[in-house]
Amino acid sequence: MQQPPAPPQYPQPQYPAPQQWARSVLLEQPVLVVQQKTKLIELTNEYGVFDGNGQQLGAVVQVGQSTLRKAFRFVSEFDQFLTHRLEVRDATGPVLMLTRPAKVMRSRVQVSRPDGQPLGEIVQANVLGKIRFDLVVGGQLVGAIQAENWRAWDFSIGDGSGREVARITKTWEGLARTMLTTADNYVVQVHQRLEEPLASLVLASALTVDTALKQDERGFN
Repeated sequence: MQQPPAPPQYPQPQYPAPQQWARSVLLEQPVLVVQQKTKLIELTNEYGVFDGNGQQLGAVVQVGQSTLRKAFRFVSEFDQFLTHRLEVRDATGPVLMLTRPAKVMRSRVQVSRPDGQPLGEIVQANVLGKIRFDLVVGGQLVGAIQAENWRAWDFSIGDGSGREVARITKTWEGLARTMLTTADNYVVQVHQRLEEPLASLVLASALTVDTALKQDERGFN
């Protein structure tokens, strides 16, 4: 009996491997110093990010501001109610993109990769009392940033179990005194190497606590 013809053989499609993101040097530092750059008129938020020895490793830059937006920011005090877009950069380029939509009472910051891939959100959990921001991934709580003392800049960053994994403060004994000579500088201490996406959310919340989270000194954050 004649055998039926063998089914045709088709080559297997070659799919590109998922892009592997190299960890930024910013994610590997146990201590980061965030230093707001001084401007005569502050129309664009910009921060330098340094290691504990004073070497600059990156920056946080506000992007996407039109001329009209800058003019509005100059003549009004309602910048906090507008959408903010920030880039966290290291020497290789953008590392994280952050978008804080326009708000009325509570802040919410969307964190994504430079190509737009979402990582999670930083969501303000309360209005009264000591402010807390939840770190949320896919609707699940993976950590939180708790303001222990708002005026003294004491913030504790915990993981999903509540264990402290990082801290924001104005003081650190191992830091050169000249790094903390202005009120706009603060220190981020990371207690251990964190896995993604918690690592990026902790970095995003720590580096933007002033611009994205603590912008309104009158308590509307």
